[in-house]
Amino acid sequence: MAVIMAFAGSAIGLGNIWRFPYLVGQNGGAAFILIYIAFTLVLSLPVFLAESAIGRSCQANCRAAVGFLVPGRVGRIFGLLLVFTPLWVVSYYSVVGGWSLDYLVQACHLDFVRVTPDQVSGGFERFIASVWAPVLFHLLFLGATLIVVVFGVKGGIERFCKWTIPALFIIVVVIAVYSLTLPGSFKGVEYLVKPDFSKVSAHTFIDALGQSFFSLSLGMGINITYSSYVKKSENLMAAGAGTAISDLFFALLAGFAILPAVFSAGIEPGTGPTLIFDTLPFIFSSLAQEAPVVSAVASVLFFLAILLAALTSSISLVEVGVAYLTENRGMKRGWACALLFVLCGAFGTLCSLSFGPLSGTHILGLNLFDFADSAASNVLMVFGALVSIVLAAWVMPRKVLFGELTNGGTLRVNVRLFPVVLFLLRYVAPIGILILIASSVL
Repeated sequence: MAVIMAFAGSAIGLGNIWRFPYLVGQNGGAAFILIYIAFTLVLSLPVFLAESAIGRSCQANCRAAVGFLVPGRVGRIFGLLLVFTPLWVVSYYSVVGGWSLDYLVQACHLDFVRVTPDQVSGGFERFIASVWAPVLFHLLFLGATLIVVVFGVKGGIERFCKWTIPALFIIVVVIAVYSLTLPGSFKGVEYLVKPDFSKVSAHTFIDALGQSFFSLSLGMGINITYSSYVKKSENLMAAGAGTAISDLFFALLAGFAILPAVFSAGIEPGTGPTLIFDTLPFIFSSLAQEAPVVSAVASVLFFLAILLAALTSSISLVEVGVAYLTENRGMKRGWACALLFVLCGAFGTLCSLSFGPLSGTHILGLNLFDFADSAASNVLMVFGALVSIVLAAWVMPRKVLFGELTNGGTLRVNVRLFPVVLFLLRYVAPIGILILIASSVL
């Protein structure tokens, strides 16, 4: 259970609460969900198992593990790519974590209860367009992440995830129940359960695959690094299935917590990355007109859930870089965390300022924050996942892969499933990923 909680802590995060609802809103509701579920089970879960097998068999961080399988310069480049990607992600991810921290502070100060819905409107745009507040909260969030990582895997990461993931589930269930009681929320339920395939395009498939990879932390070396800490007696297939199912369930739960409330407020579900920060304060302020106490409690619970979700994922992102610096570069864990705070904090600050003073700076038509997110989910993670597939299915000896996924042939169910997993890894997953990479480029 501790292994599943650690992996689920990496998988369950802002990708579920912040990213999933707005992508559902932009891509036809239930139609996107069906594609997302299919990708998770057919493509993402096999990739997760491949990365887990690599990590546990090599018993090393992702840079060293890739070096064992592919000696020489090519192995070093691919290994460093898997170290670089999560650090790239956590730099802008901690900006959103900072937004959630600021909104939790506002909720605790009853800011959403004391004002009218009209006064709440536009508050988020004003906040992110400012200079110091978003940067400060970004750095505070990143600092909190690194404090947990400093205490190591057992004392920090595992203990934190073991308690926060169950708490996170409970909080989001409470929010979902409340959201479904709002007037007009049934339209949001219909949107989530009735597919509209007329809105499906090639971009829908790209978004669904990117979200599946983002949510399960694939192609970033996280699962390789975490698996290097897993004992040989643990069942990797069971851990992978438990993580994927938990992640899917939580994403759907977050959808039912947020989109019915969005429809109740009469707000466009395809608003984009600012969806939850734009709409939920409006909802809490509206509720406060009739039930101020309920509104105050609900707002605190919701933004606490977002903060906890952000922390569980950011911790896993940072751990990849820390593992590389401590194992390959001989740095002390504390100094490694300090170095990453400076590097990721600096890039994250630029991403934060892309909504304010640097809003005029664009790369390929996107501001720096949106470019960083798009490059990570649609390029870096997809390519990293393809590297993991090739290493596990074609480079690693088959008997080693079989031994890792079946515990040396002692798990009967895993032995029966192994040929299916191997087929998906060798043929289905790489072909599907290459097709979607081509579609993304076009």
